[in-house]
Amino acid sequence: MDYQSALDYILTFADYERMPRSAVVFDLRRIRMLLERLGNPQETPRTVHITGTKGKGSTSAMVASILTQAGYHTGLYTSPHLLSFTERIQFDGKNIPEDTLARITEDLQPHIIAVNQAGGLGNLTTFEIITALSFVYYREMKADYQVLEVGLGGRLDATNVVKRPDICVITSISFDHTDVLGDTLEKIANEKAGIIKPGAIVVTAPQPPEAMAVIEKVSREKGCRLIKAGVDLTWQLKSFSSEGQLFNLKGIKRSYELILPLLGEHQLENAASAVAVAEVLAEHGAKITPEQIIRGLMQVRWPGRLQVLRRRPALVIDGAHNAYSIKRLGEALRKYFQFKRLFLIFGASSDKDIAGMCDELAVFADEVIVTHSHNPRSVSPDKLAEEIAKRGIKCETEENVASAIELALGQAAPDDLICVTGSIFVIAEVLEQTPVC
Repeated sequence: MDYQSALDYILTFADYERMPRSAVVFDLRRIRMLLERLGNPQETPRTVHITGTKGKGSTSAMVASILTQAGYHTGLYTSPHLLSFTERIQFDGKNIPEDTLARITEDLQPHIIAVNQAGGLGNLTTFEIITALSFVYYREMKADYQVLEVGLGGRLDATNVVKRPDICVITSISFDHTDVLGDTLEKIANEKAGIIKPGAIVVTAPQPPEAMAVIEKVSREKGCRLIKAGVDLTWQLKSFSSEGQLFNLKGIKRSYELILPLLGEHQLENAASAVAVAEVLAEHGAKITPEQIIRGLMQVRWPGRLQVLRRRPALVIDGAHNAYSIKRLGEALRKYFQFKRLFLIFGASSDKDIAGMCDELAVFADEVIVTHSHNPRSVSPDKLAEEIAKRGIKCETEENVASAIELALGQAAPDDLICVTGSIFVIAEVLEQTPVC
């Protein structure tokens, strides 16, 4: 089995990134059965498990970068990918080799068939198979730590099979995937807090009161120490440029002056959570120095989030995919960039709160070009245009991402700003087609 054959095989199963989530039956018994056949590889490395609505990927990347700087062999499991499927499974900062992914997939195949034929539980999903593959790879590579980003929710996510995670992290919670996770912040927080295990240490980003109350309750019931970024750790921005941010952070144990090559106030929240993880691990025997924490944050890379691809006119991409993140994007654009006019290129997935996102876009967008990605869940540009028009904003329609960028570049002056947002799948297509200048 070669890499493309392995990828084709994996994608033959139910893939909730490319289909309505309501069509997927979430049941952890399937992946547990598979992992049992594989000798439970998920229990070998120490684990940092990270969920949340926004920021869980960035926080995961920060934690993994710090651990790698500290000399620990570290697996980083995230989703979705931007350019290469292998981005999802990283080890010591490098993607899983294609031939290794193919070999492990071939090894998994008879076990996948056996689980699917067992009956009563339905077939394994694409995400469950990828998750099991990552666990096998990290055991094979003798990972000291695995940093696991939840795919969806938490309680029933395929990553939630690790029995004894060291630290459970909950990043910012807001409304997203309400068809699966619930239509109130309390319900969504309950799903996220489902990753909390007895005896683990819990780190949370600042949360709305309704969500924080749930996290506090579950942590108390499970006998977990709870650390709150914004309370137990505080920070202050000193300066910034389009290249990154300089800020002071008062941690649990000491104070730091930190450089973060990621933009946005929310990234400071994520950095505080990552530092909390590092300090707690150090409390419990990990050899992580303040200097390694500083270097880890300074060297973190997480593309597609307030990333500057070119200048004059500036072209910025950001995978904001719900109303709250669109609001934060507007705040960040006004704070971190200087421009005369803002051209917004917007494409979204059908399971998102389109009306809510458009409400937030109307606050700061001068002109919007709507488009869509090749992902089957993408919303048609015409439908997006209807929503934008209701809010009195000038709107143009383009049938693909490349033509939308071409249109914006043709209209924008050197001191204008073009921002592409709304869907990580749209962002991925921009990165495929646009060289960084």
